[in-house]
Amino acid sequence: MGSTCDRSFTQFMWKLCLLLACCTITLTLAADDESFSNSTMLKRLHEDDYDDGMLMVASRGIENNDVDEEGVCPDGLMVAAWKPQKNLSTGDRVARGLVYFFVMIYLFIGVSIVSDRFMAAIEVITSKEKEVIIKKKNGEKQIVVVRVWNETVANLTLMALGSSAPEILLSIIEMFAKKFQAGDLGPGTIVGSAAYNLFVIIALCIVVIPNGEVRKIKHLRVFFVTATWSVFAYIWLYLILAQISPGRVEVWEGLLTFMFFPATVLTAYIADRRLLIFKYLDKNYRMNKRGVIVSAEGDAALEMDQQQQTDKLAADSDEMREFDEARREYISLLKELRAKYPQSDLEQLEMIAQEQMINRGPKSRAFYRIQATRRMVGSGNIMRKIQERAQSDLNEIKAQLQRVDVNVEEDEAILRVFFDPGHYTVMESCGEFEVRVVRRGDLSGYTTVEYETEDGSAEAGSDYVGKKGVLNFPPGVDEQRFKIEIIDDDVFEQDEHFYIRLSNASDPAVLAVPKVATVMILDDDHAGIFAITQSSHELTESVGVYEVKVQRYSGARGKVLLPYWTEDGTAKAGKDYEPQEGQLVFENNETEKNIAVGIIEEGSYEKDVVFYVNIGEPTLAPDNTSNKRDAFKFFNKFFDDELAGLIQAAEQKSPEDLTEEDKMALLGRPKAGETTRALLRIIESKEFKNTIDKLVQRANASMVLGTSSWKEQFVEALTVTSAEDGGEEEGEEPTPTCANYVMHFITLFWKILFAFVPPTEIAGGYLCFFVSICAIGVVTAIIGDVAGHFGCTLGIKDAVTAICFVALGTSIPDTFASKVAAIQDKYADASVGNVTGSNAVNVFLGIGVAWTVAAIYHEAQGQVFAVQPGTLAFSVTLFCSEAFIAILILMLRRSKSVGAELGGPVTIKYISGFFLFSLWLIYIIVSSLEAYGIIKGF
Repeated sequence: MGSTCDRSFTQFMWKLCLLLACCTITLTLAADDESFSNSTMLKRLHEDDYDDGMLMVASRGIENNDVDEEGVCPDGLMVAAWKPQKNLSTGDRVARGLVYFFVMIYLFIGVSIVSDRFMAAIEVITSKEKEVIIKKKNGEKQIVVVRVWNETVANLTLMALGSSAPEILLSIIEMFAKKFQAGDLGPGTIVGSAAYNLFVIIALCIVVIPNGEVRKIKHLRVFFVTATWSVFAYIWLYLILAQISPGRVEVWEGLLTFMFFPATVLTAYIADRRLLIFKYLDKNYRMNKRGVIVSAEGDAALEMDQQQQTDKLAADSDEMREFDEARREYISLLKELRAKYPQSDLEQLEMIAQEQMINRGPKSRAFYRIQATRRMVGSGNIMRKIQERAQSDLNEIKAQLQRVDVNVEEDEAILRVFFDPGHYTVMESCGEFEVRVVRRGDLSGYTTVEYETEDGSAEAGSDYVGKKGVLNFPPGVDEQRFKIEIIDDDVFEQDEHFYIRLSNASDPAVLAVPKVATVMILDDDHAGIFAITQSSHELTESVGVYEVKVQRYSGARGKVLLPYWTEDGTAKAGKDYEPQEGQLVFENNETEKNIAVGIIEEGSYEKDVVFYVNIGEPTLAPDNTSNKRDAFKFFNKFFDDELAGLIQAAEQKSPEDLTEEDKMALLGRPKAGETTRALLRIIESKEFKNTIDKLVQRANASMVLGTSSWKEQFVEALTVTSAEDGGEEEGEEPTPTCANYVMHFITLFWKILFAFVPPTEIAGGYLCFFVSICAIGVVTAIIGDVAGHFGCTLGIKDAVTAICFVALGTSIPDTFASKVAAIQDKYADASVGNVTGSNAVNVFLGIGVAWTVAAIYHEAQGQVFAVQPGTLAFSVTLFCSEAFIAILILMLRRSKSVGAELGGPVTIKYISGFFLFSLWLIYIIVSSLEAYGIIKGF
C-alpha cells in the first residue's frame, strides 16, 4: 500500500509540474502587453507620495529591473544570461524557457541532496544525549538518557533552518546580487513557500492517512504559539510595507523583524515546558450535577491522554515520564511479537522489537526529510540502516550485560594446599569414603602436610574411625587422597558431623581455604525426614524451569513416596507458572530430589508475584496392595532387617504400652520436616530489564542518519538501492526498480559532488553543518540566477516565478517528508505541527536578515531602503486571510465528528483536503493576476 501511495503521489507531482509548464507558456504569450512595461511601473511609483531620496532609490531599482527597455536580461551573480538575447522569436523564448525550467528542476534536486547532508549534520547535533539521574517517588534512583536539545527549540532553530535554508538563503543572496536593492524573488519565494506548506502539504497529509485512522497534534500548546507567530509574521510584513512606513523599510523595522525569531523560540519553549502562564492552562472548567462550576483536568484529547498515564508513573519529571512511556511501549511491542512469532527466541524478538521501536518512535523533520530525498533520488530506504542498527545495538548490549568482572588471579608463584571439595555428605552405611587434598602453584618441589580428624556431633570410635597422618606431594604431583571409615549401627540417631583439619604444611607451601573439611554423616537406620531445603525462593521470570530442592535427612532407608503440589498466591497458574502436582519417589539411600516448576516468561519490566510449593506426608512405598502388612512385607523384602517389624509392632500398641525401643522404632518412620511449604517469588529478569533500559535509551532514529567516513559516503553515493520497504518477515532486500536506476544516474553528479562534504562523525557534525550550508548557498545562488533568467526570458515577473515555481521546487522534499511522516508517525506534529513554526522562521530569518542588512547599508549611504508594497503586501494579505481559514479548519477537525487534524471519515478528509488545495490555487492565481495589474493591489 505504501508503494502504491508513493507512485500516486509522484504522478500527482509530475502532473502539477506539467500544469506549471503550461502556465509558463500561457504567461509568456501574455507578457507582451504594454500595460506590464517598466514605464507603467515607473509612472505608478511617481504617483505615490515619496520623498525625493526614496524616489531616487526606488527609480534606480526599477530601472535596474530584470528586463530593461530593450528586452535584454542582465547577468546573474553566478550565471550569465543566455546570449544572444535580441531579436528572439516566441518559439526561441519558449524553448529557452523550457531549458531554464528543467535546469531549475535539476538544481532543485541538487539542493535537496546537499540539504540531505545538512539535515544529517543538524540531526547529529540536536540528537546529542546526556545521562540524567532521576529520583523516583520510592526513593530509587535511575539513570535516564535524555537529549541535550529541547525538541521544540531544535525544531524552530536548526531544523527550521535546515528545511528552509534554500528559501532563506535565496532572499539574502538576492539582496546582495541586486546591490542591496529589494527584489521580488526571495520574499516571494518565502511567502509562496508558506502558502504551499500550509495549504498543499496539510491537504496532502489529511488525505493520505489510511481510512479509519487519525493523527492528532500532540503538543497543541506549541502549535497554537507557532501558528500565532506564523500569521503575525505576515501581518507584520503588511504593516511595515503598507502602514508604518509605506514603501520603505527602516533599520529598526528590519532589526525588530529579526528579533521576532528568538521571541518565537522562547515563547514556544515556555509553552512546551508549561512555564509562566501555561502552567495554568492545562485545566478547564465544567458544571457538576449540582450546578457548581468546578475545575477539571485539561482536555485529554489536547494532550493525548497524558494525564491518565501520569498517575501511573513513578517519577514527576518529564524525562522519566518519557522514558517510562517508551519502556511500556517496548514491553507491549515485545508481547505482541511473542504472540505473533511463538517459535522465535527472545533475542530475535528483542532485535525485531528494537527495530520497530526505532521505526515507530518519534522522528524529527530531518529524518523524514532525508528519507524522502533518498527515496526520490534512488539512494534507497533509510530503514535498512535501522535494521542494521537494531542488530548492532542488541549485540552490544548483550555483550555488556554478559561481561563479568574478572578477578585477578592469585599469584601462581604461591604454593597453596587445601581440601577440594571442602564438604562431604556420606551415608552411615557407606563403610568408608575418600578425601581429596590438592596443591596449586609451583609443583616443582616436595611438599608435606599433616591432617587429623576432629569430633563434632559425631564421635570418633562410635560414629567414625579417627585418623591422622601426613600427606606427601612429590614434585609434579598436585593431589593426594586418603580414606576415612564410617561406623554403621542399627540404632536410629540424628544426623551427625565431624571435621578433618590440615596443618603444618612444609615450606614454601601455605594452607589455603578450605583447610578444614566438614563431613556430614546421614543416619540410614530409618526412612528419614523430608523437608524443602529453603523456605523462600526468589527467581526471575526468564529462568524457564526452576527446581525446588527437597532433602531427606536423619535416615535414608527404604523407598518413600512424597506428594507435592503448587498453590496460587498473587501469581496465577497458567499465567505466571505451570501448575504441578505429583509424587517424588525416593529410592533407598537417596537423599535429594527436585520439584521442577515451569515459569512462564511474560517479558514484564517490573514484576513481583508469589506462589507456593507444598509437600505432604511421606509414606513407605506399597507393594501393589493397600494392606499395611503387605507394605511392611515389601519393606522387609528389600532390606532384610528388623526395623520394619519393629515399626509394625510399635504401631499396634497403645501409647501407654510403648517401650523406649518402640518409641525409637516409631521415630524411624518417614515423616515431614519443618519446612513443607516454600514461597516462590517471581520478579522481572534483571538482564531483560537492563536490556530494555538500554535499548529504550538507544531507540533513537537520529543515530542512523549520520556518516562516519568519506568512504561510507562515496559507497552510498555510488550504490543503487530500492526505496521500497521490506516486510517484517522478509529476509531478502527488495530489488531496485527501473525508476530507482534512472533517478540514481540522473542525480549521480550531485551525489558524488556532495559526498566530499565532511562526514558528520567529524567535529560532532559542526564541520558538516558549515560546509553544507555553504554548498546550499552556492546552489541557491545559481537557482536564483536561473529563476531570474527563466522569468526574464519568458517575460514572467519575479513575484510570479517565486510563488509558482521556486516556492514549489524548494518545497518538494518537504512534501514527500510530510507525507511519509503523516503515515508513519502516531502524531501529527512532524507532518503538520512544524509547518507553522517553519513559516514564521522563514520570515524572521529570511526577510529579517536581508532587510536589516540592506536597511543598514542604505542608512550608512544616507539613502532609504525602498520596498514596493504592491505585490508583496497583496500576497501577504491574501495569505493571512486564507491562513486563518486553514487553521480554523484544523481546529474544527478536532471536534467529535473527526477527532483529529489528519485523517478521519473518508468524505470529510477528502473535502478538507480539496478545500485547502483550492485555497492554494486561489492564492497563486489571484497573486499572479495582481502582479500583472489585472486585479488592483496596494
